[in-house]
Amino acid sequence: MGSVASHHHQSIHVVLFPYMSKGHIIPILHFAQLLLRRPGTNVTLFTTPANRPLVEKSLPNTTACIVDIPFPEFVPEIPAGVESTDKLPSMSLFVPFTRATKLMQPEFERLLEILPPVSFMVSDGFLWWTLESATKFGFPRFAFYGMNNYAMAVSRSVGINRLLSGPESDDELITVSEFPWIKVTRKDFNPPFTDPEPKGPLFELTMEQAVSASNSYGMIVNSFYELEPVFVDFWNREAKPKAWCVGPLCLAGPPKTESQTHPKPAWIQWLDKKLDQGSSVLYVAFGSQAEISSEQLKEIADGLEESKVNFLWVTRNKESELGDGFEERVKERGIVVRDWVDQKEILMHKSIQGFLSHCGWNSVLESICAGVPILAWPMLAEQPLNARMIVEEIKVGLRVETCDGSVRGFVKWQGLQKTVKELMEGETGMEARKKVKELSEMAKNAMEENEGSSWRSLDMLISEITCKVE
Repeated sequence: MGSVASHHHQSIHVVLFPYMSKGHIIPILHFAQLLLRRPGTNVTLFTTPANRPLVEKSLPNTTACIVDIPFPEFVPEIPAGVESTDKLPSMSLFVPFTRATKLMQPEFERLLEILPPVSFMVSDGFLWWTLESATKFGFPRFAFYGMNNYAMAVSRSVGINRLLSGPESDDELITVSEFPWIKVTRKDFNPPFTDPEPKGPLFELTMEQAVSASNSYGMIVNSFYELEPVFVDFWNREAKPKAWCVGPLCLAGPPKTESQTHPKPAWIQWLDKKLDQGSSVLYVAFGSQAEISSEQLKEIADGLEESKVNFLWVTRNKESELGDGFEERVKERGIVVRDWVDQKEILMHKSIQGFLSHCGWNSVLESICAGVPILAWPMLAEQPLNARMIVEEIKVGLRVETCDGSVRGFVKWQGLQKTVKELMEGETGMEARKKVKELSEMAKNAMEENEGSSWRSLDMLISEITCKVE
């Protein structure tokens, strides 16, 4: 295959089309970097004008071609100028926002006509309509959902066996048919999955996306085989289309060089200081989508204060919302950051020894790659399943304690203080830290050029596509 592959690598053209949301765009940008490391591979990335700066910043000095399509104007309910989900007034506007993307299809197809021939496309699973365009132009489409195989496989088993219609209560444990060691509750899932008779706009959109994905050539999965072999094998045996593990994509880019010219951001300087003092730090961040009530924020602040651990908390919330005088009282051992941060850089910092996280999959992978154990506090989407995977399956973390013991329960400061201390100083925390360090090595090995399982997986994908063209 070697010579054939290298011959084919002469001219491969891949189109990438991420959904307009930071958590979806960033892994696709990493995937672009991975493709560009292969000789003779050309990448065209579609985005909207407001998202272009993020894209350009991530692909400097590369041959990637970035193409803008204007985001549709005058969409009912969507404020003018909003082109990504983190700018939406509320995530309840997800359906109209996502539906609106279909209005970009004519312009997308007009641009495809003038581009060089496309070898294959990777587009976000939410952009279901891109399959029509790929079919029309005769190239394969791969769907990208930014999820892991565990969540995909468990959701499939639960859905096909209609397991959520059985239990009386939302907190009753349900045994997953194909994976009897896994127990889930209805609260681990979101509508429309939890509706006894699902219907309505969200259900319709979800079904269209699912049908489009299953009719695509394959799925690009941001994970690595060694992390979840049972679930990759299950998916590729029982479901379609085939899942190709090509991650962790956060390791795809060139390693950051220490540049002397840039002054370090204040929070990195603060972490350096903690490292010099020999102090370990807890990193706290809940992603860009979670909406946290003011009561809950207050409990987080109190829990961190009472835990006496050092922490770096990235939040968009104002000072008053965290409780009066909080930042002043904790300033010796805690820092609150309200700017955009390079999360990977923070997690890689030697002082960081724990991550209080909402369990978005990008964050989980970054934590694993950095060898940092997780205190899991899932908020939305498939995060409750990610939290189960973290704690029960791969054992790289523990869960926050909710006051009613349920998956989405309210967290009081006492419960947070207890689990923070356990993660940072306790026995369970030590075990998780040991396990995550092992997985961190496996992640790096998977991305090893020409050798790693994820690298070879992408090679096989490219060979398969280019041989079909012959």
